[in-house]
Amino acid sequence: MRIYVPATVAGLRRLLETGQLQPLSGTAFALTPRLREAYASGDDEELEYVAMSEAARASLRLLSAELAEDPETPPRRAVVSADVDDVTLRPDLDDAVVRVSGPVPMSRLAAVHLDLAEAADAVRAAAAVVDAADLGDPDAEFTLGEAEDHELAWYGVQELPFVLQLL
Repeated sequence: MRIYVPATVAGLRRLLETGQLQPLSGTAFALTPRLREAYASGDDEELEYVAMSEAARASLRLLSAELAEDPETPPRRAVVSADVDDVTLRPDLDDAVVRVSGPVPMSRLAAVHLDLAEAADAVRAAAAVVDAADLGDPDAEFTLGEAEDHELAWYGVQELPFVLQLL
């Protein structure tokens, strides 16, 4: 199953150091049967994009915590896609949520998706209000939308060391 794991730049650096990706609490997102049922239409590619978008929003939550600790943290959403076999569906959490049983080795990674520099201001602002947006604050939701208007760039896993070096 293709999964989408929310991450941050710090998490990507740890991935390079350790050779494996450790999803926080094992949480990832995927095209699950429940997600498919939630949409009246949409092919697999469109629904995979929905799952990746959910992971990008979760990345904002991770980034919010990192920015609170260190304001110099690069304000970039990151999502790592991987192909794994051992997942548990978690419809009690959300339609696209899955749990992975442990770290995902580098060999299972498919791609890295990362914000470009032009998204930094919008992402920083969104990270500051992501919790309020989740609680229904319309102004916060608008701010979140500004960040989500920026598409994540796609990178091959082999490009990750070079991409991080340029940040």
